[in-house]
Amino acid sequence: MTEPIQNYARIGIVHFMAYKSCIGGEGPILETLERIALDPYFQAVEVTHMKDGEVRANAAELLAAAHMDVAFGAQPILLGGQLDINADDEDHRLGAVDAVKAGIEQAEALGAPGVALLSGTDPGPGARERGADLLVDSLYRLCDDAAARNMNVVLETFDRLPFGKNCLVGPNALAVEVSSRVRREYANFGLMLDLSHFPLQGETSEYALRIARDHLVHAHIGNCVMRNPDHPAYGDNHPRFGCEDGENDVPEAVDFLSELLDVGFLDPEKRPILSFEVSPMEGESPEIVIANAKRVLDTAWAQV
Repeated sequence: MTEPIQNYARIGIVHFMAYKSCIGGEGPILETLERIALDPYFQAVEVTHMKDGEVRANAAELLAAAHMDVAFGAQPILLGGQLDINADDEDHRLGAVDAVKAGIEQAEALGAPGVALLSGTDPGPGARERGADLLVDSLYRLCDDAAARNMNVVLETFDRLPFGKNCLVGPNALAVEVSSRVRREYANFGLMLDLSHFPLQGETSEYALRIARDHLVHAHIGNCVMRNPDHPAYGDNHPRFGCEDGENDVPEAVDFLSELLDVGFLDPEKRPILSFEVSPMEGESPEIVIANAKRVLDTAWAQV
């Protein structure tokens, strides 16, 4: 493609993965958000919960002044609190739902149009049907709360064993089944797919994006390591593109972008958010890892 990719998508970055010291809702949130806001390559940034209300208010002002779109990830709320929105224990499940509802409130204050989240733990083959029913019930509750605020709920698909997250959703075919059920009741729901997760899911860009095309509302692009359990970024840890033992580099990004274009996700009229999810390994600079990601995206897009 000769046109810039920014004509087809708003390029974003997952702030709390690039700067993992902020993932718990504390740390140098404003300082690192300012670094991103100063980079005109980005039109969007994805943030998570911020424990300090004053920091949250200042972050909202900073991002509004920078003319950046904001997305909100509730994944750290669930993972950090070991919360499961399809848990068989009703008190635990509803507590997890309430935690995400608190995230919806923060997302609204930050100017985000909704929240992204992940399913809970895969309960195993014999209990997956019930797990999916519980997940759908939790998503109904969250979509209802979000709809009252004119906001959206987005479910991101992850890996199952043995790579760390062990999520019910999980396979993108199951994600589409869940999304179809939720969308019968709530229009403010969709799916997020991530190139980083496809190797861990045993799926290709072609398969995953084509099966989920009618439900896809948000996308991430990144890398993973799955062949070397001794690697410091083994599993779902989003190392830089092209790292040793990594799965994704320019060729995989070309395939991903080509499929996103073919299924109609990349669109000059819609310009959805396509965000880097990359994280420095020990000793690496976040800024260098971000620069790596931008080079890979530009190189891959030129080959689409």
